[in-house]
Amino acid sequence: MIPRPASVTRRAGGFPLSGAGPITAEPGLEGVAAWLSGLIPAGGIGLWLAAGLPPEGYVLDVTARGIEIRGGSPAGVFYGAQTLRQLLPAAALRPHRTGGGPSPGPLPVPAVRIEDAPRFAWRGVLLDVARHFMPVAGVLRFIDLAAFHKLNVLHLHLTDDQGWRVEVPGWPRLTSVGARRAASMLGARVHDRYDGRPHGGFYTADDLLEIVAYAAERHVTVVPEIDMPGHMQAAIAAYPELGSGAAREVRTSWGISPHVLNVRDATLDFCRAVLDHVCTIFPSELIGIGGDECPSGEWDGPDGRARVAAEGLAGPADLQAWFTARMAEHLALRGRRVFGWDEILAGGAPAGATIAAWRGTGPAVLAARSGHDVVSCPDTSVYLDYRQSDDPGEPTPVGTLLTVADVYAFEPVPAGLTAEEEKRIIGAQANVWTEHLESERRVDYQTYPRLCAFAEATWGPRRRDLADFRARLGPHLERLDALGVNYRPPSGPRPADARPGAPGHPRDLADRLAEVRAMTANLRHGA
Repeated sequence: MIPRPASVTRRAGGFPLSGAGPITAEPGLEGVAAWLSGLIPAGGIGLWLAAGLPPEGYVLDVTARGIEIRGGSPAGVFYGAQTLRQLLPAAALRPHRTGGGPSPGPLPVPAVRIEDAPRFAWRGVLLDVARHFMPVAGVLRFIDLAAFHKLNVLHLHLTDDQGWRVEVPGWPRLTSVGARRAASMLGARVHDRYDGRPHGGFYTADDLLEIVAYAAERHVTVVPEIDMPGHMQAAIAAYPELGSGAAREVRTSWGISPHVLNVRDATLDFCRAVLDHVCTIFPSELIGIGGDECPSGEWDGPDGRARVAAEGLAGPADLQAWFTARMAEHLALRGRRVFGWDEILAGGAPAGATIAAWRGTGPAVLAARSGHDVVSCPDTSVYLDYRQSDDPGEPTPVGTLLTVADVYAFEPVPAGLTAEEEKRIIGAQANVWTEHLESERRVDYQTYPRLCAFAEATWGPRRRDLADFRARLGPHLERLDALGVNYRPPSGPRPADARPGAPGHPRDLADRLAEVRAMTANLRHGA
């Protein structure tokens, strides 16, 4: 099973799971019962809440008399049910079971007692739908697969320079203009190649409400991200008055745009209106506002200098911390808190902000010592768009080498923290950036089976056994086959996986780590 449960006691015999009779579930577990009964034969299964178990913990008991799942909350019962699914033959995971018609017979479940609970509260995955749009059905499938691996947070990256993906009342050009670009880069930006094909798409409020509800049924919290004040070229192309007048089209190249939001009052009001709309859709207490990779060059003009003088700031570089504080104040009025990349630590992140630490372990340590909750996601450990091997057949190989073993070795809690500071590391997330992932098939290839390794690294203990994981991964790949996942084979890329017209740009790990140290040198202790 993946992730590996904390305790497994195997017994002789088993239980033949059939469709004779409904699931027995106590009040409060109707949702889990309805979800599970739609996937497997339900007869003989009992679902119960149990005081004394951790909220996401569970006990799964399979005997000759039947199957009982007890959890510390509905989420714990749900995870016990996911473990039950992994005890079944892989073919049982197929949407339409095979082997003799619609009712091929009882499913054998081995007799076992499993006691389990996760190590971290935040076990997340980011999906970038801004660089390449993914239709709603694809996002729902992505959630199903994440939940199958007991991940509980979907960080949905909805906007960027290359596309704005959320409809906002009163701002129609965000989607009529900002959701579409004229072309996309083919491969790494150093090659300056383009495909010449328009790309676009966006989600209505109903689309996003469907995603949120679907995720909630699977005990996944969707944390939206509207990246600001940088990574905003798509919005500025739609409404030039939000910028400095230099960006006239949605960005077609990858990388960091120099065109950022201006700091006029009207632009801040636009940001507040967007966040208000987002808060009506997403119940998550944390709302992502990005804050990463924001060049300050355009702020060294009349508007920026006027704002610097009015607020008593030292210079244009201080405007980002000032901007972030204004957004945090507004979200607090709605009972929400900021979720931002570690760049918001520069100048002092707002009180109560949760930090996504992506530039090595240094920002995670600084944030924890500064009293912020931290989600660890260092790029060289968990950025799943990075290349998986040195095989020339890898599609668009970018970034540093990141194998299944590398992801499995990831430790979310960095060294050097006290026991109290370690409590600030609330978990981790793997990030699926999609500059080079133009289809669901490509997302599958880059995500799995590395996300399987990540799931175990965030669910299980600090000490893990790679050889044991590899032994369990083989049968698990049969489950992914049954679920229709286009994972990367352990043997390497297949000929059809290559993208010869989209060349990559591999990076050396030592060079990247040196670059990260230089990038984070400006961070200082802040509240």
